[in-house]
Amino acid sequence: MFQLYNLLDTALTIYSFALIIYIFMSWFPGARESAFGEFLGKISEPYLEVFRRFIPPLGMIDLSPIVAIITLSFARMGLGTLFSMLLS
Repeated sequence: MFQLYNLLDTALTIYSFALIIYIFMSWFPGARESAFGEFLGKISEPYLEVFRRFIPPLGMIDLSPIVAIITLSFARMGLGTLFSMLLS
């Protein structure tokens, strides 16, 4: 059971870092058009699109990625709490 928790926690952590990298790639011209950028776009955009429907951009600033990362953080905390209750 502990191994399943570690696997899920690691997957959420890696996905959070992938989102952060994808967000920072928007600061560099042409970075999202690279093969790595397109791969990150394919795995990041479906998740970010959910938040973009509800959170409109404020001028040139898109706050939806921040909310998406915070949501993943809450999911990791909830996962930890769930597994600690199951293992007790």
